[in-house]
Amino acid sequence: MLYDSMNYISAATLVMAIGLIWLGTLRNPMRAGWLLIREFGINRKFLGLFALMAAILLFNRYELQIEAAMHVKQDFTPWVFGIEGHFVQHLQQFFHSPYITPVSVFFYVVVFQSLLIAMLGIFAADGNKAFLMAACIAVFINYAVAIPFYLFFPVNEVWSFPPSGTSFYMLEVFPKFEQAYRPLSGINNCFPSLHTSISITMLVLGIRSGNPRLALMTLVSAVIIIFSIFYLGIHWLTDSVAGTLLGLLAASAGIYWGRRLAHPKQQQVKPIVSDL
Repeated sequence: MLYDSMNYISAATLVMAIGLIWLGTLRNPMRAGWLLIREFGINRKFLGLFALMAAILLFNRYELQIEAAMHVKQDFTPWVFGIEGHFVQHLQQFFHSPYITPVSVFFYVVVFQSLLIAMLGIFAADGNKAFLMAACIAVFINYAVAIPFYLFFPVNEVWSFPPSGTSFYMLEVFPKFEQAYRPLSGINNCFPSLHTSISITMLVLGIRSGNPRLALMTLVSAVIIIFSIFYLGIHWLTDSVAGTLLGLLAASAGIYWGRRLAHPKQQQVKPIVSDL
């Protein structure tokens, strides 16, 4: 499977999201979409949180322009390489296969955002207002914490740092990645890894939601995506460790506040970490 444009990626994302909603609910995905749209009209808290999430996602689109205007000179890539050495190169060399690469790219560029979209539809279909709001809060936290690091703590992707000895396997399946996808993801926006943090966030939300199908979907996705960020030569191990911690923090805070907002009269003050 070859990817040649963002239009193709967008279409694949939509189709995949619909399929994941069906897998997560075993009901008509259109009904889930309708329930999600209806929630905007009857739940002002969710509408506000969704708008907040959309705002920071939009801000992230302009992060590269802001970074360029700041003329940041620091490069922490050599420091990260000094910590972990050739971990990514060794992993690449051990697993490289023409069968693994397409799967890794598919999960990295399609399943990642498809599952996030599908999760909102699944929560709406399940009537799980607390986790619907928790997802919005958690995504906001992930980006709110990551963006300052991208601006002030730039770390280049592994493949772009010659001493790492890694290859960019993404181009084997997505030859136009640099032209089509790169404007959305800066080459020095590595630490922390948002693909890791949001995958971990979705995993925690999926497990805690009480929907076993969603829990399994998020588990499979998280394992493959975290493997893929190394296999494709994109992220350092340090990025993923930081992303894991961020994902756990965001999910925990999201669940805590989502439950409090959905059921304000039933909640008692308790430590945030107890929701993990």
